[in-house]
Amino acid sequence: MAFDGLFIHSLLQDLSPTLVGGKLTKIYQPFEQDLVLNFRKDRKNQRLLISANAQNPRFYITNDTIANPDVAPTFVMVLRKYLEGSVLQKIEQIGVERIVNFHFSNRNELGDEMQLILSVELMGRHSNVILYNADNNKIIDLLKRINPDENRARLLLPHAPYELPPLLPGINGFDLCADNFNDLKEKYPEPADFVRQFNGLDGDDKKEFTGYLEDDFSYSSLQTFFNQFNRPKGYVLQTIKHKDRVYTYLPYHLELNLIYSNDDVNKTLDEFYRDQANREWVKQKSKRIENIVNNELKKLKKKIIKLRKQLDQAENSEEYRIKGELLNAYLHEVKAGMTSIDLPNYYENNKPLKIKLDPALSPARNAQKYFTRYQKLRNSIKHVNEQIKLANENLDYFDSIQTAIDNADPQDIDAISDELINQGYLKEQNHNRHRKKKISEKNLNTFKLSDGKKVLVGKNNYQNDWLTLKKADKRDYWFHVKNMPGSHVILQDSTPSDEDIKEAAEIAAYFSKGKNSSHVPVDYVQVKRIKKPNGAKPGFVIYTGQNSIEVTPNEKDILEKRIE
Repeated sequence: MAFDGLFIHSLLQDLSPTLVGGKLTKIYQPFEQDLVLNFRKDRKNQRLLISANAQNPRFYITNDTIANPDVAPTFVMVLRKYLEGSVLQKIEQIGVERIVNFHFSNRNELGDEMQLILSVELMGRHSNVILYNADNNKIIDLLKRINPDENRARLLLPHAPYELPPLLPGINGFDLCADNFNDLKEKYPEPADFVRQFNGLDGDDKKEFTGYLEDDFSYSSLQTFFNQFNRPKGYVLQTIKHKDRVYTYLPYHLELNLIYSNDDVNKTLDEFYRDQANREWVKQKSKRIENIVNNELKKLKKKIIKLRKQLDQAENSEEYRIKGELLNAYLHEVKAGMTSIDLPNYYENNKPLKIKLDPALSPARNAQKYFTRYQKLRNSIKHVNEQIKLANENLDYFDSIQTAIDNADPQDIDAISDELINQGYLKEQNHNRHRKKKISEKNLNTFKLSDGKKVLVGKNNYQNDWLTLKKADKRDYWFHVKNMPGSHVILQDSTPSDEDIKEAAEIAAYFSKGKNSSHVPVDYVQVKRIKKPNGAKPGFVIYTGQNSIEVTPNEKDILEKRIE
């Protein structure tokens, strides 16, 4: 179920009593299309997340602590000027549309009372958040300023009059009385046609409503269907294609399996969107560094292919030596000005071998040219092997950066960016300068195993080095996936049981490039056997005396062990 009109109606049943009357104390924009509004009411703080993301526009109260960026965008500065310190008077949905108005009361610089509206429009790629003055209906500012050429239906720029977007006609099911129901039923006797006349329903709602009416085409069925949106609960159900969806009611006419339920709709939404939102936010923050990583990976892969061709040519250079020898042996048969000659190859039973010649060179110089080419290729083998080794090391390094991004939380991206800046792959943007944060245990992922032992996991290469080489006790056990990028994992125990080793290995497998594989080999060894070669890139270590175990990481089991 998407954030359609009925879903929003349900959500507001819980949201309005929690927020209305609260004071808006903080506003920030952690990501390009996401806002966080902090309300203070009854000595409690409530964080309202509003997202105008085209794929998943939404709003709900979140318990997640989302980092406040160092530099506030323009829209947030405007919101702070007009709304910080204001009181939320009411939350109003426009009919059963995907438009919700948050009404605020505040005072301007002269002390006069102002009525302001923050309009949240959850309409796919047209989603937006618009602040306008309720007294004169003029837009003050908006999250997405739209060029008039891109939207001719209405003007979405500061100082323009606020207008509602074009809305489709339809019936609000919450307002329909019994007489109107009977008139409508007479006009549309088929349940499917009847349902199509209503607003605010997504595809699943329409199927469910149709099912109710097919069971009993009565006003009572309509009331039963719509009344459940006034008593919402949170349900997560799975489709036959194993896709999870969130609902505020429990559908009976859809092919879905219930996997989670909670009386608190906001809590359900917060948990449902947590991983998805993290991925969206990481994608937004990491866009610049992912471009660098992808470009470097492409260049390195091409370079390795080219070097391997050179190596193959060098290792198969005997043909040049043989041609030089044959020319010297039959030098008397080679005449000046010849472009080629066939000579018996005594290495292959005197089988004729065609040899190309440079007509500008003497016979002896032609022979010497082949020997020189042969020697050059033989001498290049060592250099080419060194270049291949270096390119593979760099490939592994950028592979590790990509794996760190894939496993990162939004707040981890800055550390990865710092690493690329320090390694010279990324230029620091002056307007985005931020104070380098010292690594500590609270930066790491922390897990508690079944018997209570603690496991620490690095999130990036700098954290991996710090965890393994500085934080860990020499008697602790170190885990890492075999022959692929992944996090350094430390089990803080010197005598782990077989079960401890298995659980720690599963964590190491999960935080690696092989997290989605069925059988992941993981090396483990005591920290005292880990060494970092001089000049090695961040995160790279060598070790000896390791043991290995093959595990299958299970996301649910692993994340249940995580300590927030």
